Amino acid sequence: MTTHTPSVIFVCVHNAGRSQMAAGYMRHLSGGAVEVRSAGSMPKDQINPVAVEAMLEEGIDIREEQPKVLTPEAVQASDAVITMGCGDACPIYPGKRYEDWELDDPAGQGIDSVRPIRDEIKRRVTALLADLTS
Repeated sequence: MTTHTPSVIFVCVHNAGRSQMAAGYMRHLSGGAVEVRSAGSMPKDQINPVAVEAMLEEGIDIREEQPKVLTPEAVQASDAVITMGCGDACPIYPGKRYEDWELDDPAGQGIDSVRPIRDEIKRRVTALLADLTS
């Protein structure tokens, strides 16, 4: 019997903050039990340094991650598609599980504003992980 590894893609416009934090949490919390991708419809050239700092406080290092362009292939290869304010830029494919997480954008925010966004992402990722692996 083959077991299917669930997969998820986290998508936001710039793939520099929210989606990277969510992917970092999912990788960390799932311990490899979930295949994790992240991408953006208009990726920035680097990850948000305040998002990196906020995740380091949690013991999760996302410094090596690079913003990636969202491709139809990445969406099709994922069981769950989690969007964070990318609107019409996110392609929709039949048979995929979609969730849109309404989260403030950490871009241009200080660490005190990013921590509550990070904590909400952790809460949602924890719930999603429980759902994907149950």
